[in-house]
Amino acid sequence: EILKLYRNFKIPPFSEICCRMQCLLLGFAGIMSTVAATSRGTKDCTGRPSKTKREANKNLMKTAAMAVGIAAMAASGAFAASHGATTTLRIQTHYAPETVSGKLATQYVEDVEAMSNGEIDIEMFYSSSVVKSVETFDAAATGILDCDMTGGGYQTGKNPAFQFVADIMGGYETPYQQLSWLYFGGGREAAAPLYNKYGMELIGWWVYGQESFASSKPIASTADFKDWKFRSPPGMETKIFEKLGAKPIVMDFTEIFTALETGIIDGADASGIANNVGLGLYDIVKHANFPGFHSMPSDHLACNKAVFDAMPEHHQRIMKVAMEALALRTALTFEKANAEAVAKLKSEGVTIHQWAPEELAKFRAAAQATWPEFATTPEAQDLVKAHMAYLEQLGLVAN
Repeated sequence: EILKLYRNFKIPPFSEICCRMQCLLLGFAGIMSTVAATSRGTKDCTGRPSKTKREANKNLMKTAAMAVGIAAMAASGAFAASHGATTTLRIQTHYAPETVSGKLATQYVEDVEAMSNGEIDIEMFYSSSVVKSVETFDAAATGILDCDMTGGGYQTGKNPAFQFVADIMGGYETPYQQLSWLYFGGGREAAAPLYNKYGMELIGWWVYGQESFASSKPIASTADFKDWKFRSPPGMETKIFEKLGAKPIVMDFTEIFTALETGIIDGADASGIANNVGLGLYDIVKHANFPGFHSMPSDHLACNKAVFDAMPEHHQRIMKVAMEALALRTALTFEKANAEAVAKLKSEGVTIHQWAPEELAKFRAAAQATWPEFATTPEAQDLVKAHMAYLEQLGLVAN
């Protein structure tokens, strides 16, 4: 049976091999008992077992020894297979390597490779260098890549439910609240069926906090949104800002700089203010808002489900735990980086607008009114319910 396993290159779990080896050892013990019993059978004139019987016993013992040896080989092979396996992953992120988030993605790769003792080898593609940002998810699902490290918001055209695992908008106030929904508020359980439906597995989130605009004109209140042409990610954001009088234009993350530079757009919803500095947006336009309020996207790591399921369990655990570490590191890093970016921008003549509470309330009301309008599939409706229950628990929306 063990030889058959080797021929088919299918090594069962180590625990199963141990059980089979134990059975073989018991069998060996039984054989030895048989040898001992038969030795008391036919004897020659000296009182020893007959020559024929001695030869039979010798052959029986050789067979038993061979079986035990094969079982031991199989057990050691299974142990090596489960503890020395290698995993190679191709991951794409939309972030440039020189941005704060790009550097954090690099740190994630280094952490995973170190914790796995080199068993997990990751090739990271930055700045959406293989396919466009919006195509990353499908590229991973179809095997062009293995994992997507952009965000669910790019997939709202596939299913509006992805909006609610990407950026609920007007909901949570801090990264810690949003992450707590995923890990302790039922978010992971609510999101899993959505990702699995499209052949992907959600590994985790990293949330850098509220985003800030980059604009060529002041953006100090909702009134300033009237006729404001700005880059918007796809999804619910376009509906919210249209209600407020803006003219959102959906374009890829990598096209923002050129669109601002050429005047195609007046401003951009790109990222957090520190990342915006890294992208060079305030070299072109001289207005920003901080603290941010309108958008706090959850960038994700999602992997091809078949690829992830085939990984050894300890590799899966490393990937997930490293994402939890990245989530905390991201929130803490941007707490400092954003403050430093604001100080730098002020010194360079960029105007920083801080919104009044009554203006923030207007935006939140417009955003929350749009949630049920955008939740047009059962998956989206389930996710909105899960968010609402948790937001009520946190006291962020009224019962």
